[in-house]
Amino acid sequence: MRRCLVLLLACPLTLAFAQQAAQNDQKQVVSADEPAAPGKIIVPSGTQIPLALKQAISTKNAKVGDAVYAETNFPITLNDRVVIPAGTYVQGRISEVRRAGRVKGRAELLMHFTTLVYPTGYTALLPGAVENLPGAEKQEVKGDEGKVRQDSEKGKDAGTVASTAATGATIGALAGQGLKGAGIGGAAGAAAGLGWALLTRGSDVMLPVGTSVQMVLQRPLVLDESKLARR
Repeated sequence: MRRCLVLLLACPLTLAFAQQAAQNDQKQVVSADEPAAPGKIIVPSGTQIPLALKQAISTKNAKVGDAVYAETNFPITLNDRVVIPAGTYVQGRISEVRRAGRVKGRAELLMHFTTLVYPTGYTALLPGAVENLPGAEKQEVKGDEGKVRQDSEKGKDAGTVASTAATGATIGALAGQGLKGAGIGGAAGAAAGLGWALLTRGSDVMLPVGTSVQMVLQRPLVLDESKLARR
């Protein structure tokens, strides 16, 4: 009997909590679609902003926490108005560094952009990540966080083994031992090439000064309209 009474009392409370939670969720959804507050400009998430690096970055010497400096190289407009002019400075941080292994694993670098600094001195917090590296031939960008990864070097290692094997075969044949010598020399050369590949690291991620970086806003960027209007 007591258990039934407790259940009867608990049901209305549970229903009330569920209704309140649904109302809160609905408010959050509505607020996400509301227009910007007076005096504010909202640059939507997903906006792509082209940058150029102002310093070289390499997984050989970069450390987690190191600063990243870049500059916008094309104006971003919203409703027929420039909201991020070309020449705006962008600052970020390196979040993760991984060098290539000697046997497997590729070099990787993760960086996030955190701040916009306008020519007027106005500073705005920025939630940005790497979307793409236009023109990069040896790096790729993977994942939603924009991790930069060096290309695989399996073909390069195989080429090293093949090259040293061919050299060894040639030396063995010239030594006057004919096919037998070529076979022995080739095996020795292949072993040397394999040893070299195992002892050396893969290439580091290297982004020179001026590297083009396509940044993407991970969340809406809120700007103060009055500060944008200053000259």
